[in-house]
Amino acid sequence: MGDFKNMLHDEFVSPAFLVSFYTILFLFGISIGSFLNVVILRLPRNESLIKRSSHCMTCGAKIRAVDLIPVFSWLALKGKCHNCGERISPRYPVVESLNGILFVLTFFVLDLNADAITTCVLMSLLVVVGFMDWDTMEIDERVLAIIALLCIPSQVFTDRTTIEERIVGALIISLPFFIIGEVSRIFIRKKYGEDFRAIELGDTLLMIGGGAYLGTKAVIVSALFGIVIAAVVGLINKIISGESKFAFGPFLSIGIAIGALWGNQIAEWYINLLIAPIVQ
Repeated sequence: MGDFKNMLHDEFVSPAFLVSFYTILFLFGISIGSFLNVVILRLPRNESLIKRSSHCMTCGAKIRAVDLIPVFSWLALKGKCHNCGERISPRYPVVESLNGILFVLTFFVLDLNADAITTCVLMSLLVVVGFMDWDTMEIDERVLAIIALLCIPSQVFTDRTTIEERIVGALIISLPFFIIGEVSRIFIRKKYGEDFRAIELGDTLLMIGGGAYLGTKAVIVSALFGIVIAAVVGLINKIISGESKFAFGPFLSIGIAIGALWGNQIAEWYINLLIAPIVQ
């Protein structure tokens, strides 16, 4: 798969081409996002992703083809079912738009190459993981398996990182997560009589796949961002609701997305920051 090095950032590339390219990319992204909504909703229920037609969750009416246009149909319907007038969650266009934006951002940062293509697939999977975990406090292992397998085409078609770094990346965060999860499980069971981990197994598996895709430095950056964002949101949630348990997967997904786009650069910047006084 050939790469067009710096094509999207070349000074000779026509602005009209860039506008057309990113517009088509966004439209493609929101179309994939429409399917992601189906995955997020049906996969936890073990429902078929393709057999049953999309339908209103209130009245059961089949959604018309004209109402299946991602984002635009929701806006045209003013967020209501065409049949019963019941409110349609704004989450649907949010997921679609987010996926479209992530596609555009990925190609803008990584340029037109194989790495951008595989990373777009990763971004869509992270959207599924984040919203699914937010809804159910569970991450489907099939989605996690696809994330882990994505490192194969990434290794074959891109020069993102080496096999050795992928192996270390898969273990460097997930192994501490697993240990913390097991130790906390024993403590929580003994003190509260409940059987759950401070870091769930799904989060550990997510970091195995994310680390295998990103490599060592980028996955460390991803974990740091995910943990910090989760800590801030968790604190706010604790103050507002008094509830301390919340889904970790959405924030790890945000961290992995950041790591996929800027992880190595952030790591290099920090390393240079540390060694600069020594060199001087």
